[in-house]
Amino acid sequence: MTRPVNRDRSLEELERDRWSAPSDGETRLMATVRELRRKPIGGLSVEDLRLLIGQDVGLAHLLPLAVEVLQVAPLAEGEMYEGDLLAAVLTRSAEVWSESPPELGRDVRLIVSGLADVPACHEARDRGAPGPVGRRQRLPSAPGRADGLRGVPHERSGGACRWR
Repeated sequence: MTRPVNRDRSLEELERDRWSAPSDGETRLMATVRELRRKPIGGLSVEDLRLLIGQDVGLAHLLPLAVEVLQVAPLAEGEMYEGDLLAAVLTRSAEVWSESPPELGRDVRLIVSGLADVPACHEARDRGAPGPVGRRQRLPSAPGRADGLRGVPHERSGGACRWR
């Protein structure tokens, strides 16, 4: 069972890890991440969750919150494109998922299976879609829901779509 999370606390408080002072060359992205780590997690927006999860920050606390959002709105949108939160969740490494509670992965698979517009692997391949998107690559923002979800793990294959 997924452990309850205190939404009134920040990632810094929950992880008991205060990051050191920023360096002179800190990017805007890292400054934003640093700022969001100080914000109570219950006050994080979809965009905040997408950004932090995409940077592999606070995953033990944020993935369950993201899954809650996705159960209500599977194609919840931050500032990138429709379904960008789902894409951030799905593109975490296998190691992250092996360290997560099993029910979290099951919940994500149920969310994905509920998306009727996601094509089967062979349908995407036949349309000339590229293979699975890498962990650090930006997902395409093409028309249609399925375009941002290529390479999604699904029940039939037991893993990500694989094609030549």
